[in-house]
Amino acid sequence: VQLQASGGGLVQAGGSLRLSCAASGGLFSIYHMGWFRRAPGKERDFVARISRSGGVYYSNSVKGRFTISRDNAKNVLYLQMDRLKPEDTAVYYCAADGSSLPGSSAWRFDYWGQGTQVTVSS
Repeated sequence: VQLQASGGGLVQAGGSLRLSCAASGGLFSIYHMGWFRRAPGKERDFVARISRSGGVYYSNSVKGRFTISRDNAKNVLYLQMDRLKPEDTAVYYCAADGSSLPGSSAWRFDYWGQGTQVTVSS
């Protein structure tokens, strides 16, 4: 499956952005989907995931501010980001996991999008 992330940009602290990830070339509904991010000079970190049945899980750093969702009819994954902070600045990646059970480790994810830059100014 091919993944194309979009929706990044520059926003002031406290603002909102919605990221999208369009999937093609595979049966989107069978994958667990996730969002990861890599801040400058840091490792890639888990942000959120949604199972193929719709169960969601968030990192502690974004819980209560970000919302992950999916539209299987449109083959699109979303990440609604509210109350953004400067520390949310990173390149955000969407990913697809074809395992039987969902998880949050990057090694579980088989397919990755190209990333979209999110910059939050203070």
